[in-house]
Amino acid sequence: MKVLFVHQNFPGQFLHLAPELTRRGHEVRMLTDAANKRIFATEGFRYKFDAAPVDSAATRLGRNYTTMSDRGVVVARACLQLREKGYVPDVIFGHSGWGETLFLKEVWPEAKLIVYAEFYYRGRGADVGFDPEFSAQTFDQVMIAQGRTAHLGQALLHADAGLSPTKWQASTYPAALRERIRVIFDGVDTAVMRPDDQAQVTLPNGKIVKAGDEVLTFVNRNLEPYRGYHTFMRALPAVMKERPDAQVVIVGGDEVSYGAAPKGAKGWKDTFLNEVKDQLDLSRVHFMGKVPYPTFVSLMQVSRAHAYLTYPFVLSWSMLESMAAGAHVVGSDTAPVRELIRDGENGTLVDFFDVKGWSKALARPETFLDLRRAARQTILEGYDLRSVCLPAMVDYVEGFGPK
Repeated sequence: MKVLFVHQNFPGQFLHLAPELTRRGHEVRMLTDAANKRIFATEGFRYKFDAAPVDSAATRLGRNYTTMSDRGVVVARACLQLREKGYVPDVIFGHSGWGETLFLKEVWPEAKLIVYAEFYYRGRGADVGFDPEFSAQTFDQVMIAQGRTAHLGQALLHADAGLSPTKWQASTYPAALRERIRVIFDGVDTAVMRPDDQAQVTLPNGKIVKAGDEVLTFVNRNLEPYRGYHTFMRALPAVMKERPDAQVVIVGGDEVSYGAAPKGAKGWKDTFLNEVKDQLDLSRVHFMGKVPYPTFVSLMQVSRAHAYLTYPFVLSWSMLESMAAGAHVVGSDTAPVRELIRDGENGTLVDFFDVKGWSKALARPETFLDLRRAARQTILEGYDLRSVCLPAMVDYVEGFGPK
């Protein structure tokens, strides 16, 4: 069958699925934004989208939908050109987050459309207002959050089905839409992300840390409040005082993926570092920035304890990968994390805001070998790429193909 993946940052969540469908003999193509400069084996097409200038008189709610629907129109027109040249996919699988899939059924009504339903914003009960230090739950914020769902609801209503990576993320959708969603995680390659007692990482100052060393890790795409960077940094002084041999390795960029940037800066890194740096032995705190994937793998393999915090929001792949590598995950006691981490069984849960609790949990000297083994087993049994997730994903997509 002919499968078209649509994602402005392709491959995104389709990193493994697209090549696997190709391997199985399907004709696989992708459609992505021309600004996406990644090089990949999947053949395909590109569209060019320039967001319209922001109208200061428009409400924020209106601007969000306008931007998403404008992108959807650009994508639909690009696809109309493909149709006119004779290209008609059997199955389209696209991410619903940026409006790209909104009008694809108008171009190819005969195709089956699956949307990746990653998260449905809420005015209450999720990220908005969760952290009062950065986001007061005003009525305006509630309306803005609900307004951000307009294109997400439209995308799923006009699709044949949706797919979410976790049960909690699927549960953010209203009941009427939730029944259209299948839950399958993207998958963790446990053959790559596995314990390795020979692993080592060279830190920016030239120091080498190895498996078995006392290494505390914190990893995010960007260092920001949504992922608990502020709580982690505020816990560090007590952690490092209790653990005088610990090396703290922090991975992440200094931009903003979610939420707002601090005033006068592009990111939060220095804001919270400056708050505590006089209480830290900075020779043992290592900011790695963004690292190549092989370095990240080795870092998870040398990690003694891995801190993962998040608002009630999209769950990071890095948490599952750290579990697969056999790290002791100390996670925030928030709904996305509780779906995988069972306190005292395969990891440790701490209240997101409890700085003293984080200090205590991260400073404890036990190696938690049983929890670390159980963490990897959790991933092997329910989230392994090759034996669980990819086969389920392939079956799901192939089920929409021609009978």
